[in-house]
Amino acid sequence: MPLVDVSPGVTLAYESVGDPGDPAVLLVVGFGAQLLSWHEDFCRALADRGRYVIRYDNRDCGLSTKFDDHPVDVGRFVTAVSSGDLPSALAMVPYRLQDMAADGLGLLTALGIERAHVVGASMGGMIAQTMAITQPDRVLTLTSMMSSTGENAYGQSSPEAQAVLFAPKPADRAGYIAAADRDLVWASKRYRDPAALRELAAHSYDRAYYPAGVGRQLGAMVLSGSRADALQELQVPTLVIHGLDDTLIDPSGGQRTADLVPGARLLLIPDMGHDRPRELWPEIIDAVAAHTS
Repeated sequence: MPLVDVSPGVTLAYESVGDPGDPAVLLVVGFGAQLLSWHEDFCRALADRGRYVIRYDNRDCGLSTKFDDHPVDVGRFVTAVSSGDLPSALAMVPYRLQDMAADGLGLLTALGIERAHVVGASMGGMIAQTMAITQPDRVLTLTSMMSSTGENAYGQSSPEAQAVLFAPKPADRAGYIAAADRDLVWASKRYRDPAALRELAAHSYDRAYYPAGVGRQLGAMVLSGSRADALQELQVPTLVIHGLDDTLIDPSGGQRTADLVPGARLLLIPDMGHDRPRELWPEIIDAVAAHTS
């Protein structure tokens, strides 16, 4: 697994597939997810469309740098935010989405890539948006998938999905894999695939079980604020993809993103939840390939 230093104190693990001479597509993963969440077959199918595809672990996840010196108790953090005690919440979290965006751009720099198409899903969409906002000259196109704008009025989770998101997972391997079935609450209803969820959970657990990072990543999302004003000024060609079955980030999050970004194209996909079912890969890959052409 290649590792590369992207800034002082931060090393990212990444994988690539395709011809480095083809246009680069940087895939950004979501909250608590390893690069495995961009399935290898999905990456290869996109590479077969003439793209150099790069997937990586965000900081505090997978094989990338961990910020163990800054433990965050998710319960205490949520309580502080809910009660309006922002000074306490801010003091708990050592970085923001802007830092995570800088990591991804630093990876491109380390790989000798000046500009890339950036595709982010869920929290990865928020990071990708931030890349485009902070360094638009590095982002050829933006694809924001199953994500939102940081505004509280849009993209909210259902109570059931939120409960699953914040519920601690078992620490033992068998329990962790079995708990993956909970994610069906936000998955595509038509293409429910518990076996695929368990397979991803098993691979993730074996590769890098690290629950301590989720509190810091959650804090980065919550405390980075709204991107609405900046998105209204964005001049990067933007595609927004959202599943109509999504209960973790309501489709209003995607709709709002597309409404704000000038000239953005919105693709709402029926039967897609907060996941990428294999059955929908052709439609998603076609859309990304067309947008990045």
